[in-house]
Amino acid sequence: MTAQILIVDDEPAIRRLVRGAVERAGLSVEEAATAAEALTAARRPGCELVLLDLGLPDRDGIELVPLLKAIDRAVIVLTARDATAEKVAALDLGADDYVVKPFDTEELLARIRGALRRHNAVSPGQDRLKAGPVEIDLAAHQVWRDGLPVKLTRKEFALLAELTRHAGKLLTHAHLLKIVWGDGHLDDVEYLRVAMRALRLKLESDPAAPALLLNEPGIGYRLAV
Repeated sequence: MTAQILIVDDEPAIRRLVRGAVERAGLSVEEAATAAEALTAARRPGCELVLLDLGLPDRDGIELVPLLKAIDRAVIVLTARDATAEKVAALDLGADDYVVKPFDTEELLARIRGALRRHNAVSPGQDRLKAGPVEIDLAAHQVWRDGLPVKLTRKEFALLAELTRHAGKLLTHAHLLKIVWGDGHLDDVEYLRVAMRALRLKLESDPAAPALLLNEPGIGYRLAV
């Protein structure tokens, strides 16, 4: 069955642009111009992913993120708001990704494919993952690079494990700090930076130009797959 994408935006020109790109990619499309229309359409069988604008006329779109996640819909925020605080808030509420207007349609399609792939996975995480030259076995607490074992500290492994469980998804600094260091360290971003630098030195072919452990400045990190 073709995945169905719901485009939520109050600007008809944006909906037409996105609809054309999504349909050319072979996906089915529905549209909504308001938050109320979006919630009705998202509850229909078949809807898998919502492209959500935040500037809706009847409600702030960010309020819809947890409501859409509660009914098991993937959510990509597609908005002109580019403030770091807005991105962090949306991601912490459960958004799968965040794309700022104006956007490249090919990049948007790649983000859609990634979100659908994660959404349709058998489980939200996985015990074993191969990403480039790196292989990670969460159950065995082992990591290899180019077939050779890599020794990680407890914190380094915990950080890599959380990124692996959500491979491809951007995780905020606060999320990673809470999982790895606990609630008392949500503002200690330097802890995260130090651990990430160590991971890149051990796992990346070129730590200065990482291809595996990617950074979204001021927001968080993702494990590229």
